[in-house]
Amino acid sequence: MSLHIICHGVIGGNMSIHAEQIRREVIATGLEMIKSSLVVGTWGNISARIPEENLMAITPSGVDYETIEHDDIVLIDMEGNIVSGEKKPSIEWQLHLAIYKARQDIQAIVHTHSTYVTAFAIARKGIPGSAEDLVQIVGGDVRVTDYVLPGSKELGERVVIALEDRMACIMANHGCVATGRTLKEALKTAFVVEKSAQATVYAQSLGGVVELSDEDIDFMRDFYLNHYGQGR
Repeated sequence: MSLHIICHGVIGGNMSIHAEQIRREVIATGLEMIKSSLVVGTWGNISARIPEENLMAITPSGVDYETIEHDDIVLIDMEGNIVSGEKKPSIEWQLHLAIYKARQDIQAIVHTHSTYVTAFAIARKGIPGSAEDLVQIVGGDVRVTDYVLPGSKELGERVVIALEDRMACIMANHGCVATGRTLKEALKTAFVVEKSAQATVYAQSLGGVVELSDEDIDFMRDFYLNHYGQGR
């Protein structure tokens, strides 16, 4: 799919307040990702859905997270048309678009290259469903995709399959895709996946990982979704 610019700078004459807020949240998320070593340099990417306008906001390609400005965040519709933004979107815009089209429950995506998850990616191994916080937020184990070149439509197709009933997956030889109902939750998912990858490596040195049962995983996922925290 190729990108087309259908409107530059505005949508119907005025940018919605929500779209402006989402852009600010994407920038803040990028700063947190670089600060927390979930990415280095300009790698990785971030997006969020703007549902009332059927758009997604996504980080620009190859721009340092510490220098991204408001108008650098690109707004793309669900047909792959750029409707606002001063820069080219992330090379992985097709990946993000494929996820949003397939999963109405996902509102935000962060793609990270953190160290331990990358180790699993280059070993082409998934992270077992053995840590309680992991299965609560992800929904089970973290699957790994087959290898597909970055920036391709095929990569999005493989990721959608790996994300079935899950909120995160590993892209072979690449990194992590973590999702959520908000950008804050997507970032939390990425942190938990990285921590679980590190803990799994350590557990292997202690004799191996003991996975949780499907019944316990289902119970904890339901608890996280419906009972955890102070309500909404």
